[in-house]
Amino acid sequence: MEPTLAALLDDTWRGLVRAAADRRHPWRTPVLATVAADGSPNARTVVLRAVDPATRTLRLHTDGRSVKTAELARDPRVALVFWDPRARVQLRLRGSAALIREGPEHARAWATTPPAARRDYATTLPPGTPIASKDIARGDGAAHFAVIRVRVMTIDRLALAAEGPLRAGFAWEGDEPRATWLVP
Repeated sequence: MEPTLAALLDDTWRGLVRAAADRRHPWRTPVLATVAADGSPNARTVVLRAVDPATRTLRLHTDGRSVKTAELARDPRVALVFWDPRARVQLRLRGSAALIREGPEHARAWATTPPAARRDYATTLPPGTPIASKDIARGDGAAHFAVIRVRVMTIDRLALAAEGPLRAGFAWEGDEPRATWLVP
């Protein structure tokens, strides 16, 4: 049975929700691209923490002192790339990011962050700072923890299959998506 655009969009959101909950799902660690201060792209792998299809939002966590937070403060436009090698499906999402450093959403996200992951935010120096040895001083992780909430504006889904590739695009200007088939 040939998939419909609506079915592909539903499958995409289900996969993203599953990836946020399953540490082994390949979409769990997408590449996040931001705009650097000089206008060039800057990309890094992040961990997908939560997805809300109803609001088209993704939640990521970061150290509030990281380069990406400064980049997002200057320009909130982002792109995320997800790849599932088994299903052979690539997602490219574009959206707008908001940094959350305090308040109820921040507190809930910190409360659900496992102790081992909290150590990532507890360094006394900002990420990327040159150091003399691999030993890192640690302090209060909560003080440096930040949430990145991405509002998805477009999705480009490409599935590679033996019977031929299938590509679909979804864009939101309001609440309803504009969906279209795309040439792979």
